[in-house]
Amino acid sequence: MADQQKTALITGATSGIGRELAKLFAQDKYNLVIVARSQDELT
Repeated sequence: MADQQKTALITGATSGIGRELAKLFAQDKYNLVIVARSQDELT
């Protein structure tokens, strides 16, 4: 079976648990869809 890319949707990705989850999933080579209240905080 071919390698399948994994994707995770992370809400609240600019702080707290959401931010930590985003870091962990990124380390595991997931494609991330991240959502936050403010776009400026995502950069």
